Amino acid sequence: MSRTQSHIRNFCIIAHIDHGKSTLADRLLQVTGTIDERTMKDQLLDSMDLERERGVTIKASAVRMLWTAADGVQYEMNLIDTPGHVDFTYEVSRALQACEGALLVVDASQGIEAQTLANLYLAMEADLTIIPVINKIDLPAARPDDVKREVVDLLGVPEDSVICVSAKTGQNVEAILQAVVDHIPPPSGDPEAPLRALVFDSHYDSYRGVISYVRVVDGSIKQNDRLLLMSTNGRIEPIEIGVFTPEMTKCDELMAGSVGYIATGLKTVRDCRVGDTITHVHNGAKEPLSGYKPAKPMVFAGFYPVDNDDYQDLRDALEKLQLNDAALTYQPESSQALNLGFRVGFLGLFHMTIVQERLEREYDLDIIATAPSVEYQVVLKSGETITIDSPAELPDENLIAEIREPWMEIQIFTPERYIGKIMELVTGKHGIFKSMDYLDASRVTLTYELPLSELIIDFYDRLKSLTQGYASLDYHFKEYRAGRLVKLDILVNGEPVDALAMIVHEEDAFHKGQKMVSKLKDLIPRQQFVVPVQAAVGKRVISRANVKAMRKDVLAKCYGGDVTRKRKLLEKQKKGKKRMKMIGSVEVPQEAFMAVLSLDDE
Repeated sequence: MSRTQSHIRNFCIIAHIDHGKSTLADRLLQVTGTIDERTMKDQLLDSMDLERERGVTIKASAVRMLWTAADGVQYEMNLIDTPGHVDFTYEVSRALQACEGALLVVDASQGIEAQTLANLYLAMEADLTIIPVINKIDLPAARPDDVKREVVDLLGVPEDSVICVSAKTGQNVEAILQAVVDHIPPPSGDPEAPLRALVFDSHYDSYRGVISYVRVVDGSIKQNDRLLLMSTNGRIEPIEIGVFTPEMTKCDELMAGSVGYIATGLKTVRDCRVGDTITHVHNGAKEPLSGYKPAKPMVFAGFYPVDNDDYQDLRDALEKLQLNDAALTYQPESSQALNLGFRVGFLGLFHMTIVQERLEREYDLDIIATAPSVEYQVVLKSGETITIDSPAELPDENLIAEIREPWMEIQIFTPERYIGKIMELVTGKHGIFKSMDYLDASRVTLTYELPLSELIIDFYDRLKSLTQGYASLDYHFKEYRAGRLVKLDILVNGEPVDALAMIVHEEDAFHKGQKMVSKLKDLIPRQQFVVPVQAAVGKRVISRANVKAMRKDVLAKCYGGDVTRKRKLLEKQKKGKKRMKMIGSVEVPQEAFMAVLSLDDE
């Protein structure tokens, strides 16, 4: 190991949302003098407006800091800031592969929560050195001693190894840097071996193409090297290489153990995926670094422009977003009710919310999003298995042998007083109870298996409201499982509205159909004729309601006289209504497509 390599430390911060990860990163930048007071601002590494507003890290980022330790030696500290939300677990796992250690940050008032544990297990699987940090000790509600005991019980470390800090005030932050130097090992790569560099993130730059964030494991990269992407066999000649300080700063060489960037000149992020291995075209490595797999979308929704003239703008906007986000997938689709749009795939519901907000803000688009659905495997009677992500694609029920849906394993962390409410919620969503473990005298972790389709609509919101915000949730994919699933069609004026179709559990079809019909009856504006709203499974109508017609009083001019005159006028009106109904089209308002999301609220 070279002398310079022994002075490198690569580490990341793992924490639950809102436990002070970005604030701690800001303080570390200040303490090491990487950023001067003039350019300092809160959440410096969170460059997106949405990240600042929501207080959530969405994209991973990296920064190099130089710090002189107690032994008088200057160390190069590479901090990789990772997202905290469960939807971005794959990005977190790649970032962990680029480090030798991790700071486990726990809020002194909240204690350990679900996402902290999920990311901690990922870090342990990657064999990282864990440095426990308790943050927000300056808060009035802080209980650092209790939380310290939780952390000690969880990690099995001595109590004096847990560092108590306040990232907001900067109290004791230097102790973290000293602990990183003392406990996290330097990178172990071989500088003489063929080049292997891990791509742990990337973004698109309109001048330099795709910028890949890399951790050099073996060998080194120089400015004029010809490089090869091992999963796609793509060849690149770097436009520029450099390090993050935190701005991109050009350098001549990235050595084994260091973290930096390569401006590749590639046109889409898909050509240079997260988790790929970069090597030299000539005399390159034979084996890539382990663990690469493409990120797979789990949740799908239809995105349609409110004004159909904006279709091309929506296509361009999705294309630009995909340049920065390789996990986003989309393909054109059309709907009878909503005309032309796209079927968009996301990592999860939070990812979908972020993409929708970015489209509306950054590209000034008005979008109707249909209710999210998941990817189903349909086994046909012919033996063929097809994959569908939209209820409209489901084949005729006579051709289907079985439908399989994705199931997730979920962990809920909660104070014990909410156990009953949570069990009621999960059981009502077809959850299967697995285990219950006490973390301490008052906090419990519940493990369930749950269909993903039940998880994505409003599960998280309801969990938070039932537990007054105290419960936290983590989930990961378990397997595809066959279920008694049927397609629920909604018909308005006898015409099926494809964007309102749902795939539901057979026993839920009746009450979901009934609720949907009742909601649409209130949402669809009255016409000159009666509009029937129906819910149907296959050919069987299971619920119906009528939107009453607006009536014109044709008898107003008929006072007195023979009853046959009145009857004649009413018959004439009836014929007119019948003819109108045959040619009349009913506009389904935008709120109707969102009604699907709140079916379980009552």
